[in-house]
Amino acid sequence: MPVVELKIPNLGESISSVTFSKWLKPNGSMVSMDEPLCEIETEKANQELSADSTGQLTWVAQEGEDLPVGALFATIDSSASIQTPTAASPTAATEIQPETSDSADKKSVSYASGTPSPAAAKILTEGGIPTSDVSGTGRDGRITKEDAQKAVSGATPATTPATTPAPAKPATTSAPAANIKPQTSVSFSRNDRRERMSRMRRTIAKRLVSAKNNTAMLTTFNEVDMTALMAFREKYQDAFVKKFGVKLGFMSVFAKACAKALIEMPDVNARIDGDDIVYHDYADISFAISTPTGLVVPPIRNIESLHFSDIEIKIKELAVKARDGKLSLEEMTGGTFTITNGGVFGSLMSTPIINEPQSAILGMHAIKERPIAVDGKVEIRPMMYLALSYDHRVIDGSTSVTFLVKVKNLIEDPITLLMDL
Repeated sequence: MPVVELKIPNLGESISSVTFSKWLKPNGSMVSMDEPLCEIETEKANQELSADSTGQLTWVAQEGEDLPVGALFATIDSSASIQTPTAASPTAATEIQPETSDSADKKSVSYASGTPSPAAAKILTEGGIPTSDVSGTGRDGRITKEDAQKAVSGATPATTPATTPAPAKPATTSAPAANIKPQTSVSFSRNDRRERMSRMRRTIAKRLVSAKNNTAMLTTFNEVDMTALMAFREKYQDAFVKKFGVKLGFMSVFAKACAKALIEMPDVNARIDGDDIVYHDYADISFAISTPTGLVVPPIRNIESLHFSDIEIKIKELAVKARDGKLSLEEMTGGTFTITNGGVFGSLMSTPIINEPQSAILGMHAIKERPIAVDGKVEIRPMMYLALSYDHRVIDGSTSVTFLVKVKNLIEDPITLLMDL
């Protein structure tokens, strides 16, 4: 058949519907096999869908529409692919015409030109900057996250023509002109705007409420002296980078400390399944990563068996994929325990919410120098508050406190962690 139907693919057992986010190709345009056509949003990540054939695209789905798996979202007329572009077919001609310096004005024919990525769209919306005021430096003229950040901060986009006159340099100034943000709202404005929650944000909201309502959640706190770990890290950092090509961070050490404590205390590593408790003989630790579209918690499996370098490399890989929206469903699935680090944003203390169906989550926080008593003397030490939120149905109070003390002791004496003592 010359007409190929494109349907929402099966993306995993837990995903029954998606949100159709954005078309990347205009209705009626000529497309090639495997060319990205659109973006869809699932509960866990964004994903591009590509053409299954070469031909003329016809839209069926609309942007912002919720579609079940298997729903028709477009058709491609494969017989149209043999047509030769003519003057009467500007869209087809544009698809095969190489872009030159004289064809800048033709970019508007392409749907992707001037279209922001999901991350860029969020930044522009929050900054009150219309997309028409931003020049895109991405592929086919798309507006990238960096373009949006420059526009919001008042910087000139990289694609601004060279003929644009530069502003006159003031005689005296106390700060660079680029640091002055343009006024985006009127004083005493009473304007409101309404935006639909993304599918990921809706899913996060449901799960957080579920965790609060369906678990007997409680939080216990402790503090850890980071002096020994910081000295250890500084001493071996250069050698570590030279050998493994990645920096030694605090997260891999905390992950190893938690994994050791989890294996020794299986209750903290367990989950409830109906009337049963499922115990795990391995530590698959999820790491909370903030992205423009929401919080994701991909796990690293068998932390108890990995080297520090393996953990650092994997954390870096997952963070890049998460922020680019390229995490696979397999990479988002699983986990027996979670670590979240609010300290990177300056949080001094918090009560993290359990990541169901797990039974516990460790919250790391900002390192602050504080006076503490050491051997009868007051010393200034780099201190961090730790928080362990846990499901009291599975984990007793004494167990939670003991677990947190174990982690604290391992961090304060990292040599015992390396020697598995």
